[in-house]
Amino acid sequence: MRARLTLLVAATTVLVLLAFLVPIALLLRQVAHEQAMNRANAVVQAIVPLAGGDVLTLQLAVTATAVPVTVFLPDGTPVGAPATATPAVRLAAADGQALTVATGAGRELVVPVVGRSGTSVVRTVVTNAELTRGVSRAWLTLAGLGIALLLVGLAVADRLARTIVAPITQLSDVSHRLAGAELTARAAPAGPPELREVAGALNHLAGRIQDLLAAERERVADLSHRLRTPLTALRLEAESLRDPDEAARVASAADGVARAVTAVIQQARREMSASAAQCDATAVVADRVAFWRVLAEDTGRAVTESLPDGPLPVAVAADDLAAALDALLGNVFAHTPDETPFAVTLTAHPAGGAILTVADEGPGFPPSAAERGSSGGDSTGLGLDIARQVATSFEVSAAPTGGAVVTLAIS
Repeated sequence: MRARLTLLVAATTVLVLLAFLVPIALLLRQVAHEQAMNRANAVVQAIVPLAGGDVLTLQLAVTATAVPVTVFLPDGTPVGAPATATPAVRLAAADGQALTVATGAGRELVVPVVGRSGTSVVRTVVTNAELTRGVSRAWLTLAGLGIALLLVGLAVADRLARTIVAPITQLSDVSHRLAGAELTARAAPAGPPELREVAGALNHLAGRIQDLLAAERERVADLSHRLRTPLTALRLEAESLRDPDEAARVASAADGVARAVTAVIQQARREMSASAAQCDATAVVADRVAFWRVLAEDTGRAVTESLPDGPLPVAVAADDLAAALDALLGNVFAHTPDETPFAVTLTAHPAGGAILTVADEGPGFPPSAAERGSSGGDSTGLGLDIARQVATSFEVSAAPTGGAVVTLAIS
């Protein structure tokens, strides 16, 4: 936009300069022509009174002129600058009228003088160099002036364009920051009134989005708190069961729901800053596998765990990664028969981050499972969506043994 504004001003300035400088250049050439002719005419008029007099006096006067002048006496003898009688000279001698004739060398000026002994003709030639003397220098001066004015116009246009483009660039930067969840970003009103109005509207929109998100987080947190009461009642009911195994199983399920509710509360109140979210994927995956291993032993499932020897940092909050892995392992327990083995593998990604794989030897996912919000077994499909939220890439495939394999790439 800045370049286009500058180009527009440059084109306009060039047109204006041409409209003024071209007529001025033509006028200067005409003025130079007229001045040269006036000078020559003045010299000729000074010689005319002497043309019918003494030849010696005439000779001295002619040789003293600033321009070459020739006087053709009535008998055709030239006095002054050497020259031959031209058609214009002969015509002036015959008709007795002054003439100005254009020739290849310039302009020929002849003036007849009628005396007692006949008609003499005073002749001079104004060369093309004399007719255009000073014109080239004047044109160069005009061209330099035009270029200087054009450069000044470009500098002013660039400065004005910068005052317009800079606020637009700032608005674009603020909009990108808002798109990146930096909701505290605000635009400084600057530039023309229209841009200041747009900046104010963008700031108002950012504030409104921030207020809506805060209200949404509070509503989710309030709903999560409301769920704690029935969960507590469920845990008390589990403790009153007579069968210890049944009581442990129900209590474990209630604890899992309580942890999910706690994660929802923390998620709702967490500041939206992706750069600050990070955790040790090895520690998180090891903790969640240890939790689910207890239930796997109760259902006769073999668990295979493959983790890095050291920490593996990822740019995901620990609660989010734990919720994603819990969702995937919950799907394994919910949609595969008891005694179905499964494996959890965590490896470092070559480009940074980690690759988390959950594989089982169950019946596998239906073809629609890879679609968002779709699952089998009368499920809502939210488990896979929870896992998608923390992954930079998400893939559902079939294991060689016929089971399901879910692979998450985590940045």
